[in-house]
Amino acid sequence: MSALSFDFKKVLKKFRENAKITQEEMADELNITQSHVSKYERGRKVIDLETFIRWAQVTNSEVQAAAILFGTDVCAQAAQLMTLVPAFAGGLFNWML
Repeated sequence: MSALSFDFKKVLKKFRENAKITQEEMADELNITQSHVSKYERGRKVIDLETFIRWAQVTNSEVQAAAILFGTDVCAQAAQLMTLVPAFAGGLFNWML
């Protein structure tokens, strides 16, 4: 089994349902047909990365999508880094003055 193998059909449907978006509304947002949305959710069509990212944005599921794509460890480290950046930038700015 590939390291990138994942059952995206369940995730896509869960993202959409949690956002209370119909297949028709999702199709409109992604500029695709409702049939394509259905095929993605049933695993009959493989979703490309660009569409997956847009799907996550439309459903406000970016954090969950990042955890799926990069793993929870990487996401936790990124979140920790993001808290350090303002302090580092502020300290650097003060040092330059």
